Amino acid sequence: MEKLKALFMKYKEPILYIIFGGLTTLVNWGSFWLLFEIFHIDYLVATALAWLLSVAFAYITNRIWVFESKADTAKAVALEILAFFAFRLLSGGMDMGLMYVGVDLLHINELLMKLLSNVVVVIANYIFSKLFIFRKKK
Repeated sequence: MEKLKALFMKYKEPILYIIFGGLTTLVNWGSFWLLFEIFHIDYLVATALAWLLSVAFAYITNRIWVFESKADTAKAVALEILAFFAFRLLSGGMDMGLMYVGVDLLHINELLMKLLSNVVVVIANYIFSKLFIFRKKK
């Protein structure tokens, strides 16, 4: 058990990112499914709304549990939120572009394409978060 605990502590950040990234993907995919399949909202509009919900969820979980942000002033938190949403806008654009190419140009099923797109987006978001948003100060 101690070896498992030591292994977890060594890789805590990527493990938690994978867990919360998976949950964020579920929020995104589930929101998209609900909006597209149940409410019959256009797939690009549903993608944008699902993105907004998942980004809010991701910021909270990343700040608290994954990267354990030390930003403690209003200015520092505001800058962190701004950076987080700016990079998520970039990955949201990637998501929209992948959905357009996959659905409209390649004729891939909307739900399958959403899942594939989210894999790419989660990887990009980890890189953005690790290198730019929640980087540890020296």
